[in-house]
Amino acid sequence: MKEIQQIILIVVVFLVPGIFFAQSPLEVVDRSFKLEKRESEVFYYGFAEGDRIDFSFEVIKGKKLSEVEVFEYDGPVRYSEFDVKKTGGKIFSIQKTGIIGFKFSNSKGERIISFTIYRTPASKSKSNFDTEVLWETKIDTTYVESFENYLVSRDTIIHNITDQVATVNSSLNLNGNKTTFNFQLPSNVISWSYYIGVNQDGKRVFEEATQKLATNAGPILNRLPGYGPLAALALGGTSYLARIQSGDDVSFYIVEGNNVNLFLTGQQFRYYKKGKVINDFSKMLSPLNGMMHFCLINDNTIRGVEVVVKVTAISVNEKWGQRVVNKRKITKSKIPFLLNEN
Repeated sequence: MKEIQQIILIVVVFLVPGIFFAQSPLEVVDRSFKLEKRESEVFYYGFAEGDRIDFSFEVIKGKKLSEVEVFEYDGPVRYSEFDVKKTGGKIFSIQKTGIIGFKFSNSKGERIISFTIYRTPASKSKSNFDTEVLWETKIDTTYVESFENYLVSRDTIIHNITDQVATVNSSLNLNGNKTTFNFQLPSNVISWSYYIGVNQDGKRVFEEATQKLATNAGPILNRLPGYGPLAALALGGTSYLARIQSGDDVSFYIVEGNNVNLFLTGQQFRYYKKGKVINDFSKMLSPLNGMMHFCLINDNTIRGVEVVVKVTAISVNEKWGQRVVNKRKITKSKIPFLLNEN
């Protein structure tokens, strides 16, 4: 009989080792932390297949937490509770080695929370399982189809807007000593320029500049019809225009809108450009649209003057198209892993 009892004991020991060699709970974490209002904190730990998890927490300063949640990473929620101050002995079993998240959410005032987690391994071989969760940066590159506008063509056009000679009477003339005329800037103007020259000397300076430009700017003349001293000036090139040092002069203003009427009636008015000159020329970057006016006045009491006025504008017409492009999108994400996951 005694021999039979010994045989049974040996069989039980070998077939049911968990009865005699049950694993003790192992501490995973015992910590406290602070949560401010509208803050959440998540802690991640790894567990081995067959582990039993014992989770407890308590709010040691402050009232209840809005929510406590235990969930599998990229998996289902294992436990969730709202408006809770303390819980203990929440037991979870791990069916597959993986990562568990413990989330604490606070919607009100400051809270200090303490929590503990213990794991009971399924076997002695799992006792040294490393529960630390490590993170690696994963970079994903994808291509997103989108539409992109692109420039099909860009045409530069020269508009010789005004080329005229205006007579401005002397200040004692019964018909008055003021003359005005208008000009319209075309659409898509990027710059424009003007030239004013008094009497024959003023005309001569422009003619000489035109001849010099024709001699020295042949390729540009072929590429841009209408290219002359004022076009060169408006485009930032060499215009060959020169200023006259002596001769009869005229006062001029460049205005817009009702300012021309204020000029004619002797009232205060606004202007973009003014001068008292024998001749003058300049590049203009504003305004770039609308109806403009030249206002001329001669303060010579005896002699009237003839004033040549020229205006050239540069416009750029762009044609745009649309095409499909694949734009690269790079996404960075943090991926958790365990050292002994396998």
